[in-house]
Amino acid sequence: MQRRQHPAWRLLAADSAPLVASFLHRVFVVPNVRVMAQSNLVEALEDTLYGLRENLGEKAGVKVFPKSAQEYLNDWAANDKGWLRKFYPSGTDEPHFDLTPPTERALAWLGSLSDRSFVGTESRLLTLFGLLKQMSDGSETNAEARIAELHKQRDAIDREIARVVEGDMALLDDTALKDRFQQFTGLARELLADFREVEHNFRALDRTVRERIALWDGAKGTLLQEIMGERDAIAESDQGKSFRAFWDFLMSQSRQEEFTALLARVLDLPPVSALAPDTRLKRVHYDWLEAGEYAQRTVAQLSQQLRRFLDDKAWLENRRIMDILRGIEGKVLTLRDAEPIALRAPDFMQIDEIGAAVDLPLERPLYQPPLHAVLTSVALFAGDEEVDAAALFSQVRVDKAALSAHITQFLQTQAQVTLAELLLKRPLQRGLGELVAYLQLASESPGSVVDDSTLESVEWLVHDGADAARTITRRAQLPRVIFVRS
Repeated sequence: MQRRQHPAWRLLAADSAPLVASFLHRVFVVPNVRVMAQSNLVEALEDTLYGLRENLGEKAGVKVFPKSAQEYLNDWAANDKGWLRKFYPSGTDEPHFDLTPPTERALAWLGSLSDRSFVGTESRLLTLFGLLKQMSDGSETNAEARIAELHKQRDAIDREIARVVEGDMALLDDTALKDRFQQFTGLARELLADFREVEHNFRALDRTVRERIALWDGAKGTLLQEIMGERDAIAESDQGKSFRAFWDFLMSQSRQEEFTALLARVLDLPPVSALAPDTRLKRVHYDWLEAGEYAQRTVAQLSQQLRRFLDDKAWLENRRIMDILRGIEGKVLTLRDAEPIALRAPDFMQIDEIGAAVDLPLERPLYQPPLHAVLTSVALFAGDEEVDAAALFSQVRVDKAALSAHITQFLQTQAQVTLAELLLKRPLQRGLGELVAYLQLASESPGSVVDDSTLESVEWLVHDGADAARTITRRAQLPRVIFVRS
């Protein structure tokens, strides 16, 4: 099944595989070109075909490569090949071409078949060891074990610092530098190839959305729920989370500057310079950014497609309503000059009843005379009971205006003041009622802040009910209230 249907396998088994692989690798992979216009790609392929025909001879070259460059590109982008993706970008009528993920994987596998002058194993072993250590440390739930490991790392760093202070610095030799630089180059290229696959997955989702919208005739809410569910599933998948974490790390300005400085320093090392690295490697992180932007644009296109679908649905619904209103107006205008008897015709206008109105005579209630209220006059006599009226004159009134003026006076000399500081300067005179008035002023002031994480204690004096000469201290704990000058 894979041999017959997978584009990468079909490319490796094709008769023109050397031409296709070498040309696409030279045009797309080596310069890291994501998308190329058809005119530029046709021109580059025409030059390649001309050189091949010149080497093979005119007749033999035409026999081996009989098609034009345009025909070859269309053939490579056909569904039965799938080596290129042909599409029309937004805002242009010229087709563009891009590599498909299977093609890039096939080219990477072909590149791995070439002999290497130097095969490093130390750096890969250290990478594997580091990954295992990260997974082990990152999944450790025992706090004591993690603290012991951190102390061990700190001791190792302290010993390294002591050796450097004494002048004993362990440096990588030329072999170790070449080994690590080779691995860095390979991983950087593989990362660029992975971006194409991520973009392909988002593009497949966009194509599925377009197909559903074109064939959908149900409610908008159901379609949007299905589409957004699939998009959230991709965003929350392992690939989506990894891409988002990578993108956030790469978009950091400090990380970019640090990466640029480290890469420039490494490329200037004599052992690395002796390897004659690719000059485009100096800006590989910018190539990552460019490749990541394509994936982000695909997600933006998906959102635009949903927006367009909603706008079209709303336009169609509004148009249907306007057609109904115009139909009613047209019927009214045709009957404007009709005779009155024609207007009374039974088919002038019909309105469907929601339900039958049944009115039975026996269900009507009988007449009931209204009830008249009868007032009984009672003579009032003065009472002789002794009642203590002191409670009527012991009401406590809190002047909120005076409290507000007290707060304003404090805020004239400082930007903010807490309720506890206010009460130190002017203790509570009316007890709990005055404290509640302060809290009400804080709730009404737009610049006030209540800090629930800090509690403050407030005290005031009240008279003892049994002994009026004796006072009792009351205490309340409440969150810190801060009045801020507006």
